[in-house]
Amino acid sequence: MQSLIPSLLCAASLLFTTAAHAKQVSVHDPVMAKEGNTFYLFSTGPGITFYSSPDMRNWKEEGRVFPGQPTWAKQAAPSFNDHIWAPDVYFHDGKYYLYYSVSGFGKNTSGIGVTTNATLNPRAANYQWQDQGMVLQSIPGRDNWNAIDPNIVDDSSGTPWMSFGSFWSGIKMVKLDASRTRLAEPQAWHTIAQRTRPAGVPEEEAGPAEIEAPHILKKNGYYYLFVSWGLCCKKEASTYHVVMGRSKQVTGPYLDRSGKDMARGGGSLLIDGNAQWKGVGHNSAYTIDGKDLLVMHAYETADNYLQKLKILDIKWDKDGWPTVDPQDLNRYQSKQQ
Repeated sequence: MQSLIPSLLCAASLLFTTAAHAKQVSVHDPVMAKEGNTFYLFSTGPGITFYSSPDMRNWKEEGRVFPGQPTWAKQAAPSFNDHIWAPDVYFHDGKYYLYYSVSGFGKNTSGIGVTTNATLNPRAANYQWQDQGMVLQSIPGRDNWNAIDPNIVDDSSGTPWMSFGSFWSGIKMVKLDASRTRLAEPQAWHTIAQRTRPAGVPEEEAGPAEIEAPHILKKNGYYYLFVSWGLCCKKEASTYHVVMGRSKQVTGPYLDRSGKDMARGGGSLLIDGNAQWKGVGHNSAYTIDGKDLLVMHAYETADNYLQKLKILDIKWDKDGWPTVDPQDLNRYQSKQQ
């Protein structure tokens, strides 16, 4: 027995080391949905990367949504390189809608499209994504906004609205028609969040008004708007963080904790990066199985700032504002199968 002890200790050490260094899910701009007993995660990547999981911890990579490229992508964004950005998954009347964006980095030569499916399960007999084409396009010189980062929410009457945007003149909201694949006519537009854009910045440049990635959660009689301020994708120089406001009406005004309108630069901090995690942001938020969840990416300092999936519990303070525990950035670790 004595001779077995070193071997057993070595095996235990190896098992611990392997578990501690298990590959985590590396995603950007994650969104999530649950169908049946399975969670599905979609993110920026070639053809839209997606994963499935029974428990939000162990994730199986399922490949890509688009086997090729959306037929309209190169027309809207000539520099499109197969990376589809910032999807949003939405369910209505027995159908899943997956909104997505194509663009060139730092440009508003962009478009938002949508593809639909009866199921998210790639092994189901009726699994088939059917692209519905472009919903919205931004054109430099014509539009001082950027058609990326879509998020869909239904108002209290069931009318669908799409918030979207990045930099330029901020976060926009536009009404969709009943098909949820086109804009409603006559068109209804709103600015729901923005930051000050310095005078003199050329229109074709994104500029330093760093705001993007809207997501709206309906809860307790409010619409809670989350956006990311700062810069992503710059490793240790990334300054992404999540701010928020809320409104009784889907179109705003969205006010922060101090009562400042997000359309006039308001925004209360929800979560920021720290020494271990940079670039915390581009979140989505859900109520699933009675739990409120914040889904986002963060760059791990100890792993050369590789982007990793984070899912945090949302709690609510006495004034009805969402809160998250920054220590959960360390506690949550995904495992990619």
